[in-house]
Amino acid sequence: MDNPSNAQDAGSLYLQVATAKFKELKQSAEKAIAQISDDVKLNWAPNEESNSIAVIVKHISGNMISRWTDFLTSDGEKPGRDRDEEFEGTIESREELLAVWNRGWDVFLQTLSDLTGEDMLRTVYIRQQPHTVLEAIERQMSHYSSHVGQIIYAAKMIQGDDWQTLTIPRKKKA
Repeated sequence: MDNPSNAQDAGSLYLQVATAKFKELKQSAEKAIAQISDDVKLNWAPNEESNSIAVIVKHISGNMISRWTDFLTSDGEKPGRDRDEEFEGTIESREELLAVWNRGWDVFLQTLSDLTGEDMLRTVYIRQQPHTVLEAIERQMSHYSSHVGQIIYAAKMIQGDDWQTLTIPRKKKA
């Protein structure tokens, strides 16, 4: 773009839109999780190769903390992250699940709120690969969206006929 202020304005607008979309994802997952009344079912998975809601929450949170802590100044894959451990079912209660969930989202959303339109073309690293800030945000939009979809789908399977739709309900034939 020829006019730097227009690029900054576009970057600021993008941040507002992306932040709103991430908050919508968070809210959708939370509405799905709220429908599961039995804490044990938060650890249910349809088979050995699938992840439970609790495992997905743990993974998303671990990813957010790793990627978004010192986002502009250090690689997004932090040396202390134990990614494999994120896929072990160790969350035992809804309270623990929500604490883990919110810890990741707090780090992520705070970092997003600290960014400016001017930051969008800065280079950051994820697993030693360079990304613009905009690319890094889009990478996470895709990643988090897929996992929120998994949470919703698992909750829907658990709830069966008791599932309350999160969007526009299907028309029922009379």
